Amino acid sequence: MTAHTPAMSEHEYKEAKFFQTFGSVPKPGFADPDEQSRVWGRPWGCSNDVGKLRAVLMHRPGNEVNIVENKPMPEIGGYGDPDKGWYWMGNTLPDLPAMQEAHDKFTALLRSEGVDVVLIDKAAPGAMKQIYCRDSVISVKGGAIVTRLARRVRRGEELPVTQAIAKAGCPILGTLHGEAVFEGGGFALIDEKTAVCALSVACNAEGVRQVESILNGLGIELIKLPMPGYRIHIDGSFNMIDHDTAIININELPFFFIEYLNKRGMKLIELPPEDNAFSLNCLAVAPGRVIMHSSRTPRLADRLDAAGIEILSIDYECVELGGGGIHCSTGPLARDPL
Repeated sequence: MTAHTPAMSEHEYKEAKFFQTFGSVPKPGFADPDEQSRVWGRPWGCSNDVGKLRAVLMHRPGNEVNIVENKPMPEIGGYGDPDKGWYWMGNTLPDLPAMQEAHDKFTALLRSEGVDVVLIDKAAPGAMKQIYCRDSVISVKGGAIVTRLARRVRRGEELPVTQAIAKAGCPILGTLHGEAVFEGGGFALIDEKTAVCALSVACNAEGVRQVESILNGLGIELIKLPMPGYRIHIDGSFNMIDHDTAIININELPFFFIEYLNKRGMKLIELPPEDNAFSLNCLAVAPGRVIMHSSRTPRLADRLDAAGIEILSIDYECVELGGGGIHCSTGPLARDPL
C-alpha cells in the first residue's frame, strides 16, 4: 500500500462544496431595477435628463449666505473678497428670507409633481453656494458620482452632499480625486448612451478624464465641449427639455456640436437674444414638462408652445442673483428611463 498526502482536509472540502453550491451571482447587474429596489430601496440614477423626475438633491439656503459682506467689486459689479474666496454676482446683496421663500415654493412645486426632495441638512462652513446642488453630483444609471468643485468658496460642499446622498440610500458610484475638478453644471445626458460635458476652468482635463472613465464603464460616450474664455458650465447654453428637444444658446456652443445635434434630428429651440440667460437654466420634471422662471420673453414662450413644451412658472430671480438658477439648484438622483 503506497503512502500519499490527502488532496485537501475535510474542512477545505466542506468549504469548497459550500462555495460551489452557494457561489457568486453577478446577474442581474447592479443597475437592474429589481436588484436596486431589493438592495438600495429603489431604482437610483438617471439614464437621461428628461424622464419623470423621481428624486432630487437640494439645499435650502441658510446662514452660510451671511458670509457675503458689503464689499463691492467696482470694476465688474457685484460683491466679493478675493482673499477669502467668496463672491456674489448680483448688484444687490443677498436677501436670505426672499431666497428661502423662493426655494420653499420651488420644493413645494417639485413635491406636487411627485418628486422626492432630498435635502442637505446643513451647508459646509461658509459654503454660500451650497444651494447650487447641481454642481456637486452627477447622476447616471444606478447611482451618483460626487464631483470635486473648482472654486475655493465651493470646496467642502462635497462632504454634506455625500452625507445626504448616503443617508437617502443612493449608491455612490465614484468620487473625483487628485487635482481633478468637475462641476455638474458642466454635464448633460443626451440619451442613455451619450453625454456631453464642458472642458473649462470648472471642468479641467483631469476631471473630464475621471468622469469619462466611469461613464465608459457604463457604456456611455462623452462628448467634450471646449468652453470659450471663462464660461464654466454648459447649462447656460444647452439643456434637454424633451426626448429629442433641447433649448440652446447658439452663441455659446461650438459649431461642431450644433451640427452634431442637427444630424441627430434634434429639435433645437434657440434662446432669443433679448431673453434672460436663466430662461435656459430650467428643469424638465417629465418629457416636455419644464419648470422655468416667470421672466421669459413672449418670443421664447411662443417657441416653447410651438414645440409642445408645457411650462410651470416660478419666480426665482432672488436666487439667480447669486449666479445660479433653477437647473443649478437641483441635483437629480433618480429619473424614469425613456
